[in-house]
Amino acid sequence: MATELRDEADEVLMRRFQEGDRGAFAALVRRHKTLVYNFVLRQVRSRATAEDLVQDLFVKVVQSAASFKHEARFTTWIYSIARNLCIDHLRKMSLRRHASLDHAPGSDENGPALGERIPSRDPSAAADRRLIADDIGRRVTQAVEELPQEQREVFLLRQLAKVPFKEIAEMTGVPENTVKSRMRYALERLQEALSEYEDYARALR
Repeated sequence: MATELRDEADEVLMRRFQEGDRGAFAALVRRHKTLVYNFVLRQVRSRATAEDLVQDLFVKVVQSAASFKHEARFTTWIYSIARNLCIDHLRKMSLRRHASLDHAPGSDENGPALGERIPSRDPSAAADRRLIADDIGRRVTQAVEELPQEQREVFLLRQLAKVPFKEIAEMTGVPENTVKSRMRYALERLQEALSEYEDYARALR
């Protein structure tokens, strides 16, 4: 049964859950909880808050299951809920004039493979490559966190959730070209943050 559910599309699992199959909901949680957590974490910048919001998210999925329309993609639907939870939280924090905790999340999901492209010519080079990869991860995390909120949101929806630009435009209420521009600006900022490593990698080739 578990293998069968693992092979089902999200939308099929959601239909089964709507028909009363709790195992289908558990399969959806297992499939999406890590990526959704990473998306929320990079928006609110607090692990404890992200954990609470992800719990709230899946509660809302249960509560709103009947409203899910099967012409929609489940991924877009669930990230729309996650986005709204993040917006509500950040608005409350802004009104309280209280900054979010500034924990630096790991960046395994977003870190580029640049460090892996540096050739390993000897053990010390391999150690250097690992250090560089770690530093790249920290730089990417910091660069993503420093993006303007609108650019960061588009970047995370596209890179983490693989949401198409058209659907991001529908979620955010802006034209698709605006979404693509925000993504382009975000990528340019990240490229600037990593430019010194590109130079270093070319020097080692």
